[in-house]
Amino acid sequence: MRSLLQLTLDLFNDVALPPKTKEKQVVSPASAAQEAISFIASAPAEHLASMLRPTHFSHPRANREARLQTQAGKRIGQGGGECIVAYELRRAKRKTIGFMVGADGLVVSAPRWVPLYEVDKALQEKSTWIVNKLCEAQDREQRQAQAKIQWREGAVIPFLGESVIIVIDPRQAIGGATAEQGMAQLHSDASALPGVPHLTLHVGLPHDAAPERIRDSVQAWLMRQAKRIFEERLNHFAPQLGVRWTKLSLSNASSRWGSAGSDGAIRLNWRLIHFRQNVIDYVVVHELSHLRVMDHSPRFWSTVESIMPDYAERKGMLKDEPLPKW
Repeated sequence: MRSLLQLTLDLFNDVALPPKTKEKQVVSPASAAQEAISFIASAPAEHLASMLRPTHFSHPRANREARLQTQAGKRIGQGGGECIVAYELRRAKRKTIGFMVGADGLVVSAPRWVPLYEVDKALQEKSTWIVNKLCEAQDREQRQAQAKIQWREGAVIPFLGESVIIVIDPRQAIGGATAEQGMAQLHSDASALPGVPHLTLHVGLPHDAAPERIRDSVQAWLMRQAKRIFEERLNHFAPQLGVRWTKLSLSNASSRWGSAGSDGAIRLNWRLIHFRQNVIDYVVVHELSHLRVMDHSPRFWSTVESIMPDYAERKGMLKDEPLPKW
């Protein structure tokens, strides 16, 4: 360290040279500076992910807090460490302790008879998994925030996995209530350059329409497409599974893509329409499979796999591809 400090000082001070006894190679200031930089750069550096890793997560309805000791992992960093997690504890009629990580944070569901120290023990046993999932949820939330839609002419929305440009087109409206609602129609430009979206959604609103009106008109169009496509896919897969669905409802749930009732009623999140059809198909098959097996047992997943051998890959797409914030 002394030699490095002296080397650095020598760059900025006149140094008295010793009497010449024999020729020595003179090191230029630029070379000396480069040598100093190389010396510093060769020192061990802390893993960047570990430096930036959040140490605190908090659920908005948190009623308990835990200090989790985590091991090294892909999301956590090389060294692991301590992470403070404020979570929502729910007491329920169940036999085991369950963990659910969503956009809001961690929710722990425990039987009413389980003491708190058992809950704490279960949290520590699953600590690395919990923190990894919380990091994933935070990453997804940040990507969604970056993709937030600005509701104006030229905004881009995902539809069936493709980018669609919004065009405000007053000619699209056809009088009366239709003009007020803002009818929309999808157009395709086959001559679009590679890499440029070839789909445009013409929305029948005046050019000075407020962002809220543009958003509502686009949402109404997307929901109509969702209902039509979801019904088509339900009718396609139901016979293959030997089940019969009775009713389709669109939902706007924040943490669930779909649900199925024993009466054959299916609920699907309309925002699935943003994804490619193979991802939509996975959710449709998942919910229809519940009409045969109303749980997530191995028998249920075998039922899904019998129709969709690559369901795990499609399930991963559903988790990894962020949706834009509205």
